[in-house]
Amino acid sequence: MKPLKYLFAAGALAAVGLAPGIAMAQTASIVPAIAQGSTLLTVSADGRSTRTPDLAVFSAGVTTQGATAGEAMSANAAAMNKVFAALRKAGIADKDVQTSNINLNPVYGQPVIGPNGQVTQEPRIIGYQANNSVSVKQRNLKAMGGVLDALVAAGANNVNGPSFQVDDVDAAQDEARVAAMTKARARANLYAKAAGLRVVRVISISEGGGYAPPPMPVMYAKAAMADAAPTPIAVGEVESQINVTVQFELAP
Repeated sequence: MKPLKYLFAAGALAAVGLAPGIAMAQTASIVPAIAQGSTLLTVSADGRSTRTPDLAVFSAGVTTQGATAGEAMSANAAAMNKVFAALRKAGIADKDVQTSNINLNPVYGQPVIGPNGQVTQEPRIIGYQANNSVSVKQRNLKAMGGVLDALVAAGANNVNGPSFQVDDVDAAQDEARVAAMTKARARANLYAKAAGLRVVRVISISEGGGYAPPPMPVMYAKAAMADAAPTPIAVGEVESQINVTVQFELAP
């Protein structure tokens, strides 16, 4: 009786008659060397671990306008200095603040339309708009709502985020790896038992996936927020997911 190769993919098991050491012509895959009379089983499994985030990343900045480029940039610099001061006062370390965006763009007026609907004068530059934003790492999540409100009170009119993260990603991923391998071996034992075989050894392991933070919500800051109650923040959980593809050798 010819040994069978079991290929597990997308939740299904495909059994194909295959002599040991012979690759499938359709996929040009190479079958690792296994003992005579053994069977190769390929299994995919995923593992997950969840953590309560201990780090949040958000952006804060100022958009200003002026009649000239210089006026717009000058007003922006003055406003951003107040934002930096507010960050320092809130206890945010300098290493956790990084400039992420600076831009200056012309502001155009409306085109002049003639009586017949034709454009008689193209839009002209009527001013300039400057923007400066910083990326901020917030490590004290309980204080985050107050920090956001303080930034708005200091003049920040662009606030986006946060993206919640785990500072020690490796520990979370290692837990997911163990879970993925445990599931893969359990699956291998299941298929081996169903086929009247036993798992002899692991032939190969390949990994995919990684840290998966949740989608980043967007918060729009308004000056009125400064007079209201602290902005509520819900941290939830973040997930690490690892996918492994493991090849097992099965034998009678």
